[in-house]
Amino acid sequence: MLKSFAPLVLAFSFAGAAQAAVPVYGFVVKNTYPHDPKAFTQGLFFRDGHLYETTGRNGESTLRKVDLGSGRVVQKADLPPEVFGEGSTPVGNDIVALTWTSQVGYVFDMKTFKLKQKFTYKGEGWGLASDARQLYMSDGSAFIRILDPKTYKEVRRVQVTHEGRPVPQLNELEMVDGELFANVWGTDVIVRIDPQDGKVKGVIDLQGLLPPAQRGTADPDAVLNGIAWDSKRRRLFVTGKLWPKVFEIELVPRKR
Repeated sequence: MLKSFAPLVLAFSFAGAAQAAVPVYGFVVKNTYPHDPKAFTQGLFFRDGHLYETTGRNGESTLRKVDLGSGRVVQKADLPPEVFGEGSTPVGNDIVALTWTSQVGYVFDMKTFKLKQKFTYKGEGWGLASDARQLYMSDGSAFIRILDPKTYKEVRRVQVTHEGRPVPQLNELEMVDGELFANVWGTDVIVRIDPQDGKVKGVIDLQGLLPPAQRGTADPDAVLNGIAWDSKRRRLFVTGKLWPKVFEIELVPRKR
């Protein structure tokens, strides 16, 4: 996002969270893969051996299919130059993608990347994830919108809370074993959310994953943003905007 950002001191500050009921996780890096350092990553998911990625910034927004091992873009579609691409997720054989402030979403054929449909929504689009029943959309607030996967209309909203306090700036989303993983924009934090009631079930601390000096070209927007889950091989991938690497990580519970 391009909005101003003050350092976020949330209820799950790590010193406090370690003493609370909500568990905190660190990480172990299992593998690293190349990533286009010019890709302003907004949405990420894994399907059939490839990463699918949507990138942002006006005039640079794209939908991409990426070879995991080499980082090579094997298929790409450009979004209209006037839109700022945002989150994306698979729905059947389609890819649904959001835009930031244009209030329009796109539905692409996953095989051909041909545009099949457009839809509209109110407010901003940030992150998007899906399961077998519905879509989950973030808009930069502490709320997750639940959408009908056929009509893309909003069904309800759930507020995300940690120990009773709202968690704002929710961004890129991914469904992982029934939990909704969400980047907290501008931080090295991912929260694990119960999608039914919005309660944070865990906090993932990714500080140290990629030192700031290695992120982009000292671009302040080169932040953690990108979560993908390989459900078949149970691999968790994370990256960031303008990051040169994709990381496969394993979560490690922190000792209290």
